[in-house]
Amino acid sequence: MAYTGDTNGAEPEPTMDTLEKSLRDRLLVPIGKKISLKKDFDPALKMKTMTKEEARVELQESVQAISNHQDMLYAQNTYALLVIFQAMDAAGKDSTIKHVMSGVNPQGCQVYSFKAPSSEELDHDYLWRCMVRLPERGRIGIFNRSYYEEVLVTRVHPNLLEHQQLPPFSQKAIWKNRFEEINNFEKYLVNNGIVVLKFFLNVSREEQKKRFLSRIVTPEKNWKFETGDVAERQHWDEYISAYEDCFYNTSTEWAPWFIIPADSKANMRLLVSKILCETLAGLKLKYPSLNESRKKALNEAKLVLESEKS
Repeated sequence: MAYTGDTNGAEPEPTMDTLEKSLRDRLLVPIGKKISLKKDFDPALKMKTMTKEEARVELQESVQAISNHQDMLYAQNTYALLVIFQAMDAAGKDSTIKHVMSGVNPQGCQVYSFKAPSSEELDHDYLWRCMVRLPERGRIGIFNRSYYEEVLVTRVHPNLLEHQQLPPFSQKAIWKNRFEEINNFEKYLVNNGIVVLKFFLNVSREEQKKRFLSRIVTPEKNWKFETGDVAERQHWDEYISAYEDCFYNTSTEWAPWFIIPADSKANMRLLVSKILCETLAGLKLKYPSLNESRKKALNEAKLVLESEKS
């Protein structure tokens, strides 16, 4: 974490680029430890008590900080940032991306939403469709769902594997193999300058029900609701179990998982923005410095422009 100042052994005060360490630790999935989403992560946990207006102002400050960092990321052209969002339906992935990334230069940000794989995608390995959409150096890539669907949805609905045209395999070994493959893939990305940041937006079952009902009774929100959402909701416990096993196997030192409480959308967006700021600040980004020949060329251009007659 990018703390500043002399702390004399005490926990430092957080800056714009940081969260309090105690709160950050409550959101981070510990490496190599099995967790319970119900017992260990409260969907209603709040960063702090604030009014909607206070939350809006603080989010805008974080958005501006992200924009400043992204400008240097783009100029430096050394790192890329891959941000992965996973969640149950109606947790707020779309709105979080919309609000948190609202100040980022569109030239430096790419957003991809992954739905059911196409026939072309099924003809490739399960990582392929995400590989071809990885962010370039200097850019932020947002994955709304990702290759993690292949150890979540396919685990809850194993019949989907029949469409993947896989060679004979052991049903028992496939998940272990995929966890290992994903960890190796993310390690490869990090080793090549693509920082991997993973968020699970943790909405409670009660709050999901409220949001589904709101989508049904509010005409302007009808388009958001799909009848299949209710059917998937019946598999809630199976999804929770699959997520918990996924976190245990894929929260690593190089690509940890953050569990973000999602019952309050304002709080959720603010927490995501703070962690994004912290991650970008930790890269120690800076604008490229010019060599002497480049400085000389700029000075010569300046003299030419200043000598022009009006």
